[in-house]
Amino acid sequence: MCGICGEFRFDGQKPDLALTHRMMEKLERRGPDHAGSFSDGPVALGHRRLSIIDLSEHSSQPMVDQELSLSLVFNGTIYNYPELRSELQHKGYRFFSSGDSEVILKAYAEWGEKCVERLHGMFAFAIWDMKRQQLFMARDRMGIKPYYYSFDNKRVRFASTTQALLQADDNDTSIDSFGLHNQLSLHAVIPAPRTILSGIRKMQPAHYMIVKADGSCTEQRYWTLNASRQSIVRSDEEWIEVIHESLKSAVAKRKSIADVPVGVLLSGGLDSSLLVGLLAEQGVGNLKTFTVGFEDQPEEKGNEFEFSDPVVEKFGTEHHKFFMKNEDVLGRLPEAVDAMTEPMVGQDAVAFYLLSEQVSKEIKVVQSGQGADEVFGGYFWYPQMHHSIGSDLERFSSRYFDRDHAEYLETVDSRFHGEDYTSQLVSGLLAQPNADEYLDKVLRMDVTTLIVDDPVKRVDNMTMAWGLEARVPFLDHQLVELAASMPPELKLRDNGKYVLKQIARGLVPDSVIDRKKGYFPVPALKYVRGEFLHFMQEILTGDTARQRGLFNPKYVEKLLSQPESYLTRLQGSKLWHLALLEFWLQRNVDKH
Repeated sequence: MCGICGEFRFDGQKPDLALTHRMMEKLERRGPDHAGSFSDGPVALGHRRLSIIDLSEHSSQPMVDQELSLSLVFNGTIYNYPELRSELQHKGYRFFSSGDSEVILKAYAEWGEKCVERLHGMFAFAIWDMKRQQLFMARDRMGIKPYYYSFDNKRVRFASTTQALLQADDNDTSIDSFGLHNQLSLHAVIPAPRTILSGIRKMQPAHYMIVKADGSCTEQRYWTLNASRQSIVRSDEEWIEVIHESLKSAVAKRKSIADVPVGVLLSGGLDSSLLVGLLAEQGVGNLKTFTVGFEDQPEEKGNEFEFSDPVVEKFGTEHHKFFMKNEDVLGRLPEAVDAMTEPMVGQDAVAFYLLSEQVSKEIKVVQSGQGADEVFGGYFWYPQMHHSIGSDLERFSSRYFDRDHAEYLETVDSRFHGEDYTSQLVSGLLAQPNADEYLDKVLRMDVTTLIVDDPVKRVDNMTMAWGLEARVPFLDHQLVELAASMPPELKLRDNGKYVLKQIARGLVPDSVIDRKKGYFPVPALKYVRGEFLHFMQEILTGDTARQRGLFNPKYVEKLLSQPESYLTRLQGSKLWHLALLEFWLQRNVDKH
């Protein structure tokens, strides 16, 4: 896990090496163990390393293979690299390191752009092909690793974060109207390739791009999730068995492919508890687990220790429990916002940030439960959609969109008025072929598009801000493919995630399995009152916000008049959505 960046010029000019180093500085926290750069004619590459596999200098990057005339910068982990390495050795390739990075170089030399189809893991990388004078860039199937870029007729730049790209002074930082519509309608999710900024884009998951010396660019999808039954007939017991085996394999790979210890972020919910149980089932001992809790509010407890503690007791993990005061949450919120590559409204972002700080003092790699709800149908709105009537869009938007188009027009300044971009986007995603039932369409869209830029991005940003690698076995693409072919009714049974509950039964405490569905509790940011309300009021009514003029002042006044009354369909604060966006722009764009 690392931070990558680079520039490829096709206007006859040399890349700006000083800019490359400024981008690397912005990536330091993602890779605190080593820094390296490389330049060759029109190309400059930069890398910050977090050493996880092959801790020696032989796996430092940029990795240059003079014999093959290739250079690589890579962020991620390839879980099947030992098998690929063996296959490539039998084809005659000689290796100078023992890690996964060099396997990508050799795989590209052997199979060209089709190398990505053979990689099993999470990755974002760029390969400079000196012979062909072209840049090959790729992102993993599930979009677990970030890949941002800016492109014009003179050059392409790329980086792991928008903050790194913003080190250049020629970015178009105007607000993207399409992105703004998504931001305020889809819980701050702006699906690739757009971002909130007009001049910065991100590579779509499961895609690669080839940029040639004349500036021409080819982008290609290399994997598509099939959400149809594919003539598969299994009993309930058979489904439980095959999912169990696939999940065990995903968890095992994410434990064994590392030259450092691997722990678990234990929330007290089913998903993370099941990860601990599966690791114990496979004989893993001395497992480190980590839990965070916050101060209570009158309406809600701020921790789930009552559920995580029995898991710790059952499996005898080396447990680390952290308790955060409200003043810590609010006082350090600006730091968490600085670590966001894009504005994210999830209240647990700061929780992950504060937890990751503590965890990084003990360990470098953790497994986390993100993706289980989306892959196995765990959220309350899935059965609502499944049993509803109407068009595909109506069934989804009426239970998911934060605001309909009419309210969006009321929310923003008139210069951002336009078409209902979010409805157009979602309609197109739901209409894609190879999905048998309506819920198949919804879950496929969620898994391949929406969660990429919400929980997955959030966990990557907040953990990598402290040089901590988070691995997400529930998003193993082979497990996801298997689950996508499972009947929706089997996912929705027993209030969702039926198969996971059956796997967990007898393995983890029943109190964890039978509890009501929980969400990461951060009460200080959930209830819009006191210091938190004052904080948002200052942001939205201050001079900077007024001069930017992003929002309609009358709409802001309406929200401020009754701050706890205006909630989204998923019970998020509409006031917080506006304040977070404005605050992110102030912290990350206005400074540059």
